[in-house]
Parts: sequence; C-alpha cells; structure tokens
Amino acid sequence: MSTIRELLVELTGTAEYADQVGDDVDLAASGIDSGDLVRLVLLVEQRLGVEITAEDMEELHTIADYERFVSERSAVGATGGGA
Repeated sequence: MSTIRELLVELTGTAEYADQVGDDVDLAASGIDSGDLVRLVLLVEQRLGVEITAEDMEELHTIADYERFVSERSAVGATGGGA
C-alpha cells in the first residue's frame, strides 16, 4: 500500500482508500472534504518531512499526485538540491 494511501486510511478511519479508490481518482470526488485534505497535508509534512505550500495543494488532486510530489521532494532533499 502506498504511503499516501496509508495516511488516508488512518485519517478517515476507513479502508476504502486501501481497496477501492484508484490512484488517479480525484480525492475530493471520492468524499474527502477540504478539512481532511488539510489534515492529509499536515500528516505528510509531519511524517514524511515534505513541505507542501498552499500553491502546491492547488496541484495535488489524486493519490498519484501526492505520491509523485513526495517522491520528487524527497529526492531533492536527499541529494541536497534546492527548489
């Protein structure tokens, strides 16, 4: 299970995100409200050490978007590159 998917399961308390929501499904369309999305961002920042700005959030709509974003930002941090 992907890290973002695990965080969604923890956040919502439902395994729906483990089994039923595809990686490219818009999270808002799947029942996640704006408050849950903010909490997801906070969890990503706390658990994965990846900062997500308000501007970044505008581009993050799916599990795949979040996974890609975290992967890219983690790689930049690991190589010492700047953004």
